[in-house]
Amino acid sequence: MVGTRQHPEDFPPPALSSSAASKGSDTQRQTATRRQLSQWAHSPSPIVQLWLIFSLPLVLWDTGYVFLRPHSMPGGAYHHFWSPYALYGTIDYIYGWPAFNSRNGFTSAQAALNIVETALYSYYLFLVWTRAKPVSIARNSGKSSKGASGWSVLQKKSVTGTAGAYALLAIFSASLMTLSKTVLYGLNEAYSGFDNIGHNDMFTLVFLWIIPNGLWIIFPTFATFLHGREIVGSLETASVEANPKPKSS
Repeated sequence: MVGTRQHPEDFPPPALSSSAASKGSDTQRQTATRRQLSQWAHSPSPIVQLWLIFSLPLVLWDTGYVFLRPHSMPGGAYHHFWSPYALYGTIDYIYGWPAFNSRNGFTSAQAALNIVETALYSYYLFLVWTRAKPVSIARNSGKSSKGASGWSVLQKKSVTGTAGAYALLAIFSASLMTLSKTVLYGLNEAYSGFDNIGHNDMFTLVFLWIIPNGLWIIFPTFATFLHGREIVGSLETASVEANPKPKSS
């Protein structure tokens, strides 16, 4: 007589492999990240936008003067476009004949960085002015709305999702670059014994060098602090959402 073996209980379900479990957790993390990004928004500062509207044309004008020397300097074919530099070149020799004749590379080096900064600022304004939506609409939807977009500087708006993240990164990076470069500009004078500006009287130095250049320290400092704080706050929020505290029993 042939006996049959009976199993006392059903076979347990096969255990998931570690790779399958890992893929599942990765998918969950990616989904959570996309959800957080769609809910996050960057709110552009009207002060920063007004500063960029004022400063970017001046920076481009300044950069053109530097790269077109000597044609943009007194006696040059294009000097009429940059006639104020006839005076400024006698106040700050970095922009005058002494630096040009001595082949001082600092002038052109800082102008080259102007191009990078201007590109980042322009990209930021492009994202803000084409993707920004009124705050009430941005809170209700992470999707873009062409009818709600615009670039009114004073209206409270926000840029959501990936566009907002790129905008925040661009404005923070460019502001920090501008601040660092302007401080370096001043330190270059200090450590050279004020070789390029030391010949000026105090009135000329304060009103035609310190105050104009100081604007490129004050506003970039404000923008760097403002957007740096926004980045830190966003990272803290994402960290809390990704690692919630366990509920106490």
